[in-house]
Amino acid sequence: MLRKLPGDEVRTLVSTTPDTAVVFRPAVMQTPAVITILVMVGRFITGLIRTIVAHPIATTALVAPSVIWIRYGWPVAVAAVTVPCSMLVGWAVAGRESFARWVGWRLLAFWRRLWVYRRHWQPVMIITGLGRHIRGRDYLPRLVRVTCDGWADRITVKMLAGQAVKDWADRADHLAHGFGAPACRVAIARAGRLVLTFPRRDPLASPLSAVPIPETASVGPVEIGRCEDGTTYKLKVHGTHVLIAGATGSGKGSWLWSTIRGLLPAMRAGLVQIWALDPKRMELSFGRPLFGSHYAADPKECADLLDEAVKVMQERAGRFAGLQRSHVPTTADPFILVIVDEVAFLTAYQADKQLRQRITAALATLTTQGRTVGIGVMAALQDPRKEVMTIRNLFPDKIALRLDESEQVDMVLGDGARDRGALADHISPVPELGAGVGYVRLETSPDPVRVRAAYVSDADIRAMVAEFAGVGR
Repeated sequence: MLRKLPGDEVRTLVSTTPDTAVVFRPAVMQTPAVITILVMVGRFITGLIRTIVAHPIATTALVAPSVIWIRYGWPVAVAAVTVPCSMLVGWAVAGRESFARWVGWRLLAFWRRLWVYRRHWQPVMIITGLGRHIRGRDYLPRLVRVTCDGWADRITVKMLAGQAVKDWADRADHLAHGFGAPACRVAIARAGRLVLTFPRRDPLASPLSAVPIPETASVGPVEIGRCEDGTTYKLKVHGTHVLIAGATGSGKGSWLWSTIRGLLPAMRAGLVQIWALDPKRMELSFGRPLFGSHYAADPKECADLLDEAVKVMQERAGRFAGLQRSHVPTTADPFILVIVDEVAFLTAYQADKQLRQRITAALATLTTQGRTVGIGVMAALQDPRKEVMTIRNLFPDKIALRLDESEQVDMVLGDGARDRGALADHISPVPELGAGVGYVRLETSPDPVRVRAAYVSDADIRAMVAEFAGVGR
């Protein structure tokens, strides 16, 4: 039995029935209409001031014609609108990039802030659980800023007190669908503030041609392809180790050959040596003349080559001890990049247990001690499970191409990478759309970056061999 008692009458109630529920209904005070109106006017004025401060140019462009019309008449107002618009059109035609940077993207951000995000902010926040509706009042995260560029919207949000980044990362899919975007990525701006990235289109949907061979000799960073925002992506190979994981046909060869292509001038100058381990005898064997004697395909030859690399590392460590803490490539001590295609074939699927232990021990030694003396390892594999690649955590920089399962993303890039937007399991299996596309997580940053490596064709490799054969002495 339920009884509703107003005010303090509940104090006088005495019940002997154990299952009797007493519901206390507090007295309701009516707020005077004047106060309600003042509160609404105050909120309107506050919102208007915030809009003017956040978008001074846009608000001026909207208000100025009306003011001129009132004071000077409609002919002057029409002229005041026509002349600037004509100048803007000429600017947009003559200097499209500068116009977009200074005017176009700002206007788009102003429009999308009002029409897309501000309009749907309250229902999306409440339904996703990131906002709260308590006693008739909404407690919502604050939409601070919206910026746009050629491919995405970036929203700066001030979280509610007590919220964590994981609360937003767990609801990334809900946010994306709530605002009509294909995906949502969450990044930390500073304490209490996040940046939500909502892509509007995919700049990496088309394959990229091979990057031109550099004119100058350099050990990197090596230009690999293009980032999602349209900027050039350069991969650091000197002073680190790189692990590339992806399913069959995901484009691992594009990353390997783009790296080799970018290091060819340095190989010719004697500043770089590439030692290639190709147990499949398919990928790297196509450019075998580039590696000279530092090529191995048979598992025993691969183990011998890795042992030789360990000896070079230990010899350099003995000479560098007490003299230098970092490696500077020279012709006497060149940077050595050990490239292993399908490393799992050597570390997990090798039938010879003794040979498997030799290879695993050599790779572990190189990845723990090699980079300070100028020896790096770039390894590619299909299956990122721990039992397949026991030393995957020894690679500071990791790249996840198309993967079969969502759990594999965190196996490769680390815990929480998929929640931050690294949807490697959603990359298209169609080669024209997804080959070479991957998410990069560097040692220096927890946020994954979406990149597409350029495709190095068979003709490109033949041209590389014809021009640079014999540089890997």
